[in-house]
Amino acid sequence: MTVLVFDIETVPDVATGRRLYDLEGLDDREVANVMFHKRRQVTGESEFLPLHLHRVVAISAVLATAQQVKVWSLGETDADEAEIIRRFFDGIERFTPVLVSWNGSGFDLPVLHYRALLHGIAAPRYWETGDEDRDFRWNNYISRYHDRHTDLMDVLAAYQPRAAARLDEVAVMLGLPGKMGLSGADVWERYLAGDIGGIRDYCETDVLNTYLVYLRFELIRGHLLAAEYETRCRQLRELLESSGRPHLEAFAAAWRAQGADENDAGQG
Repeated sequence: MTVLVFDIETVPDVATGRRLYDLEGLDDREVANVMFHKRRQVTGESEFLPLHLHRVVAISAVLATAQQVKVWSLGETDADEAEIIRRFFDGIERFTPVLVSWNGSGFDLPVLHYRALLHGIAAPRYWETGDEDRDFRWNNYISRYHDRHTDLMDVLAAYQPRAAARLDEVAVMLGLPGKMGLSGADVWERYLAGDIGGIRDYCETDVLNTYLVYLRFELIRGHLLAAEYETRCRQLRELLESSGRPHLEAFAAAWRAQGADENDAGQG
């Protein structure tokens, strides 16, 4: 089985904002500020934009099989949004993986739907619901209760919004690094500063946390034996430590430190 764990990072879709609110002549920061202001007028407090007004600037993934694991961000750092999203759906066409996310049903996938719609990106395997492939009739990527996409936040909360938890807090609870250096709220400023590389690095550490939570989930539902779980964790740790990429090495070091802290606490 091939598993694709994914996470996206977004910024305001200022091009659409200009058209919606007749803001020609304003720069990106000014347009976004208007969009945030109008959103606060609707919500009373939150600036979080409707999902159709997000633009994807990074998609990071962990691709895992029984033999190997890989972590990377789709496309080159200068790739445009359409290319990044096309690569995501091309991966589904090629591998038909089990998708895994944290809040992917509530955020990542709807955003990707709107942006694929904008760019005209065909993804027949992703949208298949059984007309062409009978195996997809009762188990597909679109329906809520299925296995081809596991939204860990939804499943662990038993699909109850009041029970939903933050990935960062669940990761730390499990002895994982959690957020490292950035949060989603920082992405827009980093984007304006031209730091796409930093955004991609942050997204990759988020998807690593998600993958490791998923391995624990597979353990508790009996899909992995304890020895298999430890092997998968060791496999990933060795990959990160030998990657030569500072943010991945830092994640591995923080992961080891968390484990050492847990052992010390257990001996106290």
